[in-house]
Amino acid sequence: MKNELQIKFGQRVRELRKKRGWSQEEFADKCGLDRTYVSGIERGVRNPTLVVIGILATGFDIQVYDLFKP
Repeated sequence: MKNELQIKFGQRVRELRKKRGWSQEEFADKCGLDRTYVSGIERGVRNPTLVVIGILATGFDIQVYDLFKP
């Protein structure tokens, strides 16, 4: 069963990415991650480490805590 927190986090990542008009591939390249990994995060099937969460925040040019805002 998927973890609800992972799902909500993934939805937030997708929301921020789409607001910027980026494809998954563009965002993944910006972060130095594989597109399929970003896809897994957005779908809630990947459980990113704190390091990856920091990379995502840097890719968005926001603070880590902003990734957890509703």
